[in-house]
Amino acid sequence: MRARLARAGTVVGGTVAAGLMAVTAAVAAGPPMPDFRGRTLTDVHSTVGWRTRVDAADLSGFRRHVLWPANWKVCTQSPAPGQRLDGETITLGVVKTGERCPRT
Repeated sequence: MRARLARAGTVVGGTVAAGLMAVTAAVAAGPPMPDFRGRTLTDVHSTVGWRTRVDAADLSGFRRHVLWPANWKVCTQSPAPGQRLDGETITLGVVKTGERCPRT
């Protein structure tokens, strides 16, 4: 009887472990990239969290430093909206909030 229970525990334990590995793989793939175009950098940082690296570059041509996130809005982004975030850096093209995004 004990041998039968031990085998049953192994099968159930193996099934649980396989299920946990599937969940871990899904979490590791990351959430889909939101569409940040038109939103401020403050919105971006609050959405992706502190663990995700965000690189922002001024698209105006004036080569300004992006110092105050609330004063900048997103024009371009990589990865594209809907793609899975797999821990890579998010690259954003930004302009000041009162400016128009340049045509690409």
